[in-house]
Amino acid sequence: MQATPAPITKLIDEFSRLPGIGPKTASRLTFYLLRSSPEQAQSLAEALQELHEKVVFCSRCFHIDERDPCAFCTNENRDRSIICVVEEPLDVLAIERTRDYHGLYHVLHGTIAPTEGIGPEDLKIAELVERVRSSDPKVREIIIATNPNLEGEATAMYISRQFDGSGIKLTRLARGLPVGGDLEYADEITLSRALSGRSEM
Repeated sequence: MQATPAPITKLIDEFSRLPGIGPKTASRLTFYLLRSSPEQAQSLAEALQELHEKVVFCSRCFHIDERDPCAFCTNENRDRSIICVVEEPLDVLAIERTRDYHGLYHVLHGTIAPTEGIGPEDLKIAELVERVRSSDPKVREIIIATNPNLEGEATAMYISRQFDGSGIKLTRLARGLPVGGDLEYADEITLSRALSGRSEM
């Protein structure tokens, strides 16, 4: 005889698949939802469904939005001669909180990590190169804002090599960011200083 009903076990298993959620947290979330009102559970289910039905990746910068191209790419007030390259959509939100950056973005959706089998071809690097090559007006600066860890540095170096001899200014965020940290956890002041003190690669 099964001690826990199958629907509960299934939901615990699904929560456990999420990053940063272990079996205990998954169990707590499941039993919280079990005690909550049917309306709250239904609201969560609808939000998850809408996430996949209504959110799309921008075909230009690969950020997330409800439309394609996204709000950043279609905003004529953004400086189109500068592109900030980040690892994930959360990094875009972190940089936007500084209110100091007014250019465009390009989201790689990860970093080069050979130990995990992730190479340059698994990221949006080729799309970045093509985007810069065919851009009008021409891109004059690329800010490489990958995280200051081993994978982020390797990705930054690989991207910089793609633009050797292009005449495009390549910069890296200043070291106001802690080594081994993630952009999404940095406060606005630290990110703002990192942006303003970026250095050429």
